[in-house]
Amino acid sequence: MGFNELLHDLEPGAAAQAAGISRGHPGPPARVLSIRTGPATMRCASLLKPLYAWVTAARAPDAERWRRHAEPAVVVSSNADTRNLWLAVGPRVILDDLHQRTGVRWTPPAGDPSRFGGVEVAADEVAAAYAALAQAGAAGDPVAETVLGWMRQVKGGQTYGAREALRAPEAGIKCGWYGEPDETCLRTHAVAVLPRGGTRATVVVAMTAVPYPDRRERETYQARAAEGLPVEGEHERVAGALLRGLMTTTLTELGYRHRRPS
Repeated sequence: MGFNELLHDLEPGAAAQAAGISRGHPGPPARVLSIRTGPATMRCASLLKPLYAWVTAARAPDAERWRRHAEPAVVVSSNADTRNLWLAVGPRVILDDLHQRTGVRWTPPAGDPSRFGGVEVAADEVAAAYAALAQAGAAGDPVAETVLGWMRQVKGGQTYGAREALRAPEAGIKCGWYGEPDETCLRTHAVAVLPRGGTRATVVVAMTAVPYPDRRERETYQARAAEGLPVEGEHERVAGALLRGLMTTTLTELGYRHRRPS
């Protein structure tokens, strides 16, 4: 299925973005692609957690304390641990450091910079940042290697079946989901860093915001979220197939070749 088929029947008010990057030496020339419908930027807090973990390590005076918060921020998407890193180092410092390392510039959320989830990004920016992370890890950056290793540990409902859909069991995955009380959409998003070899990197990103207009369903969702109960199943029902379709189509368009079993 191509992008046209995936996006043709989206409901009014829905938004979707996908992006991919394949680059590095040795290998073919770099390939970059992106597609979107809806706003130019979206909030996808969980996709940024591994990037925040990467750059905060250099600013942390205590490596063990950094690891204590960074690992659960990546592996189980802990908001509390991400917030600890975000506030201990500082939003502007983190985003400036990311700009220096990746070339991508993001700004702290307006109004309340302490809310790390308010950063607005585009899928192609996320892909570019992860390509930099992946290539840093391949070149021997120990923190990048650690963060990518944690992404490979993400399992179960935290992956939305992305590894299986991409046929990449060794991929590093980070997914996220949210629906604010004042929003009538559910936001579901994912990034995958695929194994290549050498300093090559392939990254695919998908971000969606799908209308969720039924008042009773939203109230049930918010009640479950407020109690800390799982809501991944509702995101799977609303957007799972779209998310995986965007990722697999992006990977196909990049011309990615899966490794043959050794």
